[in-house]
Amino acid sequence: MKEKKQLKILKIIKEHVMNNKKDYIIIFLIFVIGIFSGVFFMNHLQETPKTEITNYLNQFIEKFKGLEKVNNMELLKNSVIQNIGLAIMIWFFGTTVIGIPVVFAIVLYRGFCLGYTISLCITIMGLGKGISFILVAVMLQNILLIPAILALAVSGIKLYKSIVKDKTKENVKIEILRHTVFSTIMLIITVMASVIEVFMSINILKLVIKYF
Repeated sequence: MKEKKQLKILKIIKEHVMNNKKDYIIIFLIFVIGIFSGVFFMNHLQETPKTEITNYLNQFIEKFKGLEKVNNMELLKNSVIQNIGLAIMIWFFGTTVIGIPVVFAIVLYRGFCLGYTISLCITIMGLGKGISFILVAVMLQNILLIPAILALAVSGIKLYKSIVKDKTKENVKIEILRHTVFSTIMLIITVMASVIEVFMSINILKLVIKYF
């Protein structure tokens, strides 16, 4: 029964991607622009703020090295709240139709944050250690979180197009329901990303942090 549900969810996601390929390309390009913007911004920071950020990251690493026990449940709660809040925000602005530019801005900002983080770690730690730190501390959870965010954005675009095409009350209700059901699936995936972040990324980071 559980396997059938999982297969059904995978089928829904696959069909959604195949039916909205152009929108996925647009959203992905916006995300990539955000990444390059973050890298560009970090590389062109003046020396003073860059030094402050470097000191902050180094203090974080040293503090993390000294931690004997991490409160996983507290971290999980904070991560879940953050990711659910993000998913609900994208869902909400997607359903308002006129909020689509806000959805684009959220995707752009998430890309900016990722690009900024990647550039920051490599600048401070060097290429080898920087990439290793990113893979452990950043990318594991983002393997699920980023596709979920992009899919939520595309679902909002699809809703917008459907409503513009057919503004009848019945169609609006059906399309909002579809958007909500799909968004709920993506929300579950964002929660899974939080679980990976807390119980995989942090535990792996605890094992390898002494090398940074």
